[in-house]
Amino acid sequence: MTGNNPPPPRVLADVVVRTRAHEGALVLGAALCTALFAQVAIAVPGSPVPITGQTLAVVLTAAALGPGRGTAAQLVYLLLGAVGLPFYAKAASGWGALVGPTGGYLVAFLPVAWLVGLAARHGMDRKPWTAAPVFLGGQLVILGIGMAWLRVAASLDAATAFHKGFLPFVPGGLLKAVVAGLLTSLAWRLVRARAPAP
Repeated sequence: MTGNNPPPPRVLADVVVRTRAHEGALVLGAALCTALFAQVAIAVPGSPVPITGQTLAVVLTAAALGPGRGTAAQLVYLLLGAVGLPFYAKAASGWGALVGPTGGYLVAFLPVAWLVGLAARHGMDRKPWTAAPVFLGGQLVILGIGMAWLRVAASLDAATAFHKGFLPFVPGGLLKAVVAGLLTSLAWRLVRARAPAP
């Protein structure tokens, strides 16, 4: 009989969430994780957009938390940065950073967190060969929205926007997708190893 056993986790956070307080702590922790990863920033010559660890944090936390919590975490992150905390890349903050030429990359965290979290809820983060494509897709959506926003905000032609706001970030996006895929699949292996026998 398994009537007294908890349901199997649908995302990694389900392993530890028992109360609303747990959920709130995970959402805030994911927002702070994104802020921390944002400080890993490398300037790209000729581009106003740096290479950062933010997008790695976005896909990892979204997969771990699921669509609702993952999106909430990124909304908290954006709001905390907008009100003045130095949470954006290179410790930037304020509404100006959020709505400026690079703001599209930040805003894109919201739909990507939802989509990646939804894919994780359907088990696509449990094996590296299914997780990495999902995470790469998330990276590319962020780049695509960010590039379109950059083109309009900075009055760039399509080719210039592509070369300044998309192309230089694809190799890093691929690397981050692979790293995230390996980390989430490893986390699921640990969860399964610790699960009680039926």
